[in-house]
Amino acid sequence: MTTVATRPIDVAVGILMKPNGDVLLGRRPAGKPYAGYWEFPGGKVEPGESVFDALQREFIEEIGVTILSAEPWCGVEHVYPHAHVRLHFYISRDWQGEPEALEGQQLAWQGSVQVEPILPATIPLLVSLDSVRYDDAPAKSAPQR
Repeated sequence: MTTVATRPIDVAVGILMKPNGDVLLGRRPAGKPYAGYWEFPGGKVEPGESVFDALQREFIEEIGVTILSAEPWCGVEHVYPHAHVRLHFYISRDWQGEPEALEGQQLAWQGSVQVEPILPATIPLLVSLDSVRYDDAPAKSAPQR
């Protein structure tokens, strides 16, 4: 039986958002916990690294994209069988490069999210994310048109 650490692991998670509201999801490759599940790209914050710096590093490593700016969106703590994580979600509408699957994962741009299964910690956020993506969002969070 695996014991989960009580202290959460900080994870930077990025939501690339196109002007039309589409967001990028990646499918976890074989060999990782929850292989085959869809998630927003990101990864562990290393000691001494800020969450935003981790976000930039992970996006270069995982999908070859340089995050130019991103806004903190929300935070979620979730206990998986293999890890207790504290997820720091950022939304970026400002990046350079075209996403590439550099770690063997699949990538998919999604309007309303249709891929399954979704990583459990992400599922509750999808409805809230829609309020940021589409016209009923508050003015400060609405996508630039």
